Amino acid sequence: MLQNVKGTKDILPGQISKWQYIEDVIRKETAKFGYVEYRTPIFEKTEVFSRSIGENTDIVNKEMYTFADKGGDSVTLRPEMTAALVRSVLQHNLHSLTPTQRYWYFGPFFRYERPQKGRLRQFHQFGAECISSPNPESDYEIILLADYVSKALGINDYTLKLNSLGNIASREKYREALIRYFSSVRSSLSADSQNRLEINPLRVLDSKAPEDIEAAKGSPNILDFLDTESRDHFELVIKLLKQSGIEPEICPRLVRGLDYYSHTVFEFQSSALGAQDSFGGGGRYNELFQEFGGKPNPAVGFAMGVERMLIILDALDKYPGLSDLPDVYVVSGNTNLLPYINRVVNILRNKGLRTLSDLQRKSMKSQFREANKAGVKFVVVVGVEEFENEKVQIKNMAGGEQIEIGISELAEYDF
Repeated sequence: MLQNVKGTKDILPGQISKWQYIEDVIRKETAKFGYVEYRTPIFEKTEVFSRSIGENTDIVNKEMYTFADKGGDSVTLRPEMTAALVRSVLQHNLHSLTPTQRYWYFGPFFRYERPQKGRLRQFHQFGAECISSPNPESDYEIILLADYVSKALGINDYTLKLNSLGNIASREKYREALIRYFSSVRSSLSADSQNRLEINPLRVLDSKAPEDIEAAKGSPNILDFLDTESRDHFELVIKLLKQSGIEPEICPRLVRGLDYYSHTVFEFQSSALGAQDSFGGGGRYNELFQEFGGKPNPAVGFAMGVERMLIILDALDKYPGLSDLPDVYVVSGNTNLLPYINRVVNILRNKGLRTLSDLQRKSMKSQFREANKAGVKFVVVVGVEEFENEKVQIKNMAGGEQIEIGISELAEYDF
């Protein structure tokens, strides 16, 4: 028997209502902030990601699904959204239409990682991007949006990890200090981090190798290298968050896994996830538009893992009585009555009720069994006598009560 590809999951009918619930909450909360939905293709030219994410990141080096198409072009299934969205905004010149652009997205992404709890090779993310504002207010707004969505879903007990990577000048001074420090402990680093050291030492801080984590404990603190501009930016973000009741945990070695970040970076963590406790994160990317050949254009954004949010909601049992069960089953044992049966079914469906009818020509007894198994609340019975008198029988499956009404009354009946 053929199986699904390792690292992918089928989303079965019994689980779909949870996904739809999350999407509904996202649509409602993003609308409060004036964000509009954005969709891009699920694959792009490989350089969209290799140029922006960073040649020395694990995503580019180890995790991207990259292949040559039939025309010989190198294409990649998108491992993240920000680079693809920036490409699209530039291509369609959207950044010149309004002073600030606010977008959100929801969809599948692809990384070749070792599958584990909350980590798949095809995974789904919700995210948002605020484009064209260089100010701390937009960092605050994007974090607040993530907070609104989390709390609307019932995820109240989370930790917000926060750091600043500063501007280009600050990062360059910090980079030099990191190279000096890690060079002094080079032999204790993993082979990957030894290779990263000269190209981008910040990637060593993002390494999950135990020896790199241990070595990083003595590394310089980036907050000591922030210039006045970078420090003022970061302090205002913190101030605005605290004024909204959000207490961030300052983590000077948080750098995230992408090379395009500057200034604010952040991560949302939940103990309900266990060791892999991050369910979202993001940051500012002021130089990314220039990487794509555009003019300087500041921006900030975040992404949240949908599968990880589902794990948290399952652990907290936060779903509000979701159900995709049908409401009504129309039962009849006489195929000669099909036009009348279909008339009844259509009245119920036009009324907004999820309505089933028999398609297997089973006996009425078997249809009642199927209705019970399907979990319907009501059964509507149609027989010859009901047809002749323009009536139907309605049976409440919970209490067993049964009444007869005219078909003309069916549309107004309170099921």
